[in-house]
Amino acid sequence: MRSGMQRRGMGKNKYLDSGFAVPRAAMYRKKRQSKMPVVGIMFVVAMLITVIVIDAMSLKEKQRSLEDRKQSLGIQITAEEKRSEDLVEFEKFTKTKKYAEEVAKEKLGLVHEDEIIFKPEK
Repeated sequence: MRSGMQRRGMGKNKYLDSGFAVPRAAMYRKKRQSKMPVVGIMFVVAMLITVIVIDAMSLKEKQRSLEDRKQSLGIQITAEEKRSEDLVEFEKFTKTKKYAEEVAKEKLGLVHEDEIIFKPEK
């Protein structure tokens, strides 16, 4: 036969070994309470990790978008530099005698003294 201590579960639990009679509900409540802060902390950490991952993904997408825009703007800069060079050359050309003669012929219909103009019949 078992002794009185073994029947009640004494010897297995520190609360019962101390000589005080502690109800089982209090023992379980203590265990449950000790797990709640850990679960809460784990939940908060999981939420922080989720937020960080989502932000990292959005930052990567923004970085890709900005790199595409940078490349596009680089192409536009190259095109505008080429256009600027062409305009500088055109400015130099407009200051020549040949340009003045071309404008006089095309827009004003003027000709040199020794030129003959042939017009097609309509």
